[in-house]
Order: sequence, then structure tokens, then C-alpha cells
Amino acid sequence: MRFKISLFLFLTSTALCVARDSGTNAVYLFTSFRGNGEDGLRFLHSHDAYHWSNVPGTFLKPAVGSSKLMRDPSLLCGPDGTYHLVWTTGWHTDQGFGYASSKDLIHWSEQRFIPVMQHEPTTVNVWAPESFYDNRGSQFVICWASTIPGRFPDFEEPATNNHRMYYLTTSDFEKFAPAKLFFDPGYSAIDGFIVQDGNRYVLVHKDNSRPKRNLRVAFGETPLGPWRDVSLPFTREFTEGPSVLKIREDWIIYYDAYRAKRYGAVRTKDFKTFTDISRDVSFPEGHKHGTALKVQWSVLDRLLSVNTQK
Repeated sequence: MRFKISLFLFLTSTALCVARDSGTNAVYLFTSFRGNGEDGLRFLHSHDAYHWSNVPGTFLKPAVGSSKLMRDPSLLCGPDGTYHLVWTTGWHTDQGFGYASSKDLIHWSEQRFIPVMQHEPTTVNVWAPESFYDNRGSQFVICWASTIPGRFPDFEEPATNNHRMYYLTTSDFEKFAPAKLFFDPGYSAIDGFIVQDGNRYVLVHKDNSRPKRNLRVAFGETPLGPWRDVSLPFTREFTEGPSVLKIREDWIIYYDAYRAKRYGAVRTKDFKTFTDISRDVSFPEGHKHGTALKVQWSVLDRLLSVNTQK
């Protein structure tokens, strides 16, 4: 019975968050930030998931964390139609992430700092929190990357830049399960993004080890892992911040080619064979990585009608 209720809630949330979701009738948003993340939450929009344009203005100014930044904004719509936003609040010293919620992406709750790694007092950072809704478990899964110096072999990594991925779960963003190790592939890993592909789950992530610094995938039977069958890299060096959309029969993985100062993408049907489609996608200059998602047309219309640009 619990599974049936969870499935109903998941389908209901899909109806609340996404409408006209077939073929070219879908509309897409991409959360974004500029510079170091000091000016706050921005959005891109697209009608085909290939060509992206700015939504004018910023929609949430960062107010929590020691550095009060809003980097790597991850946006997810929950079962009741509420949008949940988590983000990186600073480069170092912060042992948690930022959180706020909204019904319309314009009016936001009070921002909160969610401490997650205080039980490991030497933790250097909490980077790129990413949310996934586990409909079978009726819970949100939030994963991120942290460095705990001396915890894992450094190889070529500086002791303060040798990441593994951690996670916690919550049903309401009020009570949180203790943080646990999420992904240790034997190399420094950051920027995890979870998708469900049929009966399996895929973790797209950055191999942040030297000299690679590119993207791979791993597979699991649940959104909590254990993660196995780690792929070879499928992007060039100096790529990060993956976000994934399902477009008809294809998956599109967007990524930030940060040394080249451009955005790229690959297309895949099976997460085994990848086709570079970077020449087919376009992004506004200065866009930095967030989350791509489908929304109702009315959501985009409201965002386009508001211009908070100073």
C-alpha cells in the first residue's frame, strides 16, 4: 500500500510541476549563477532543450553561510508542488549548504543554512548539493562533495582537495537523517547528479582526480547505491557540473567546460555510448552550472513577467 501511495504522490507532483510535457510542447528551465555566485539565483529557459536564453533578473539573493554565495543551485519540485532549492554557500569553512523553498519560484521562504558535516570537524567544504526525490522511499536524497583531510589516499590530490560524496535524506526539509558516505570510487569525486533510468539509477559525476577532471557515470539499484560499474570518462578534461534531461528517447547531459569557458552536452540512450552534441546547443555567455528541469508554461510566463535586474 505504501508503494501505491508513494507512486500516487509522485505522479501528482509531476502533474503539479510539469504540464504539456510531450514532444516540443515541453518548456524547460535551467538554474544558473554568475561570477562567484554573489548575485544570486538566475534562470535560463528553452522550448527545445537545445537553445537556451536568459530569464531577465535575479530571483533570490544569497543570505546564509559565511561567504553568502549562491553557487551550484539545485532545484527540485516535490510531491506537493513545492520547489526546493539547495546551493553551495562558500568555497571553504562552511560545513553545510543553503536551502529555501517556493511555490512559484518568485516568492521564497526564509533562507536556512543546513549543517551536515559538523560531526566531522576537519571537513574542508560542502560543495554542489544536489537533490533527488526517491518516490519509493517517499524521501528526498541530497548528495554533495566534501573533503576530510587524511580520510582517503591522496595520490596526486592535495589533502584539502580530495573529495568523496556524502548524502542525507529528509521527507520535509525539517528533520534530516545523519550524513553518510555516498560514493567512494577510489578517486576524488564531486558534482553528483542522480537520474532514474527504468529500474536502475545512474549517478553522473565528475572524476576530480588529477589529471582527469572529467565526467563519468556509475549505476545502482537504488538512489542510495551501492554504485558500481563506473564508466570510463565520456567528456574531455576540465568539465564539471553535469545536469541531465530526458528528451523523448534520449538523455542529454549538459556540462560546464570551465577551462574553455563554454557549455557543452552529450546525448545518450543507454549511458554507455555518448555522442558529443556541443555544437548543437547554445547558452548565454557567463552561465554557470545548475539544474535543468521541465516546468509548466505558466511558471515560465510568471518568471518572464518579473524583472528584478538592478
